[in-house]
Amino acid sequence: MSTATSNAVDWRAAWTAALDDLEMDVCAVETMLADERRMAETPPSNLWRPPTELGALPLELKPRADEILTRQLAVAEEIARRLTANRQQMAMTSRIETGEAVKRPVYLDCAM
Repeated sequence: MSTATSNAVDWRAAWTAALDDLEMDVCAVETMLADERRMAETPPSNLWRPPTELGALPLELKPRADEILTRQLAVAEEIARRLTANRQQMAMTSRIETGEAVKRPVYLDCAM
């Protein structure tokens, strides 16, 4: 195997490994979104950082990278939707009367 062929194989393997890592992160978030109890009990994972010095993405890996990007965008949209729903639920809950007596000031300054 020539050096150029070896470099091309190493380049493709590096990109494949980078996409594997990114896809695993997306799968983890998709799994957490599917199971709310598990999401509450699972600590946050390490943030994915793009590898350096990889160069351009090999053309044969572009469809996979596009699919991962589509899944990432879907996950981000679902997280935003759930955050909005959570805020709305919190606002609604804050308006519910609990049955406790209304708290009034104990002292009123009438000196004015």
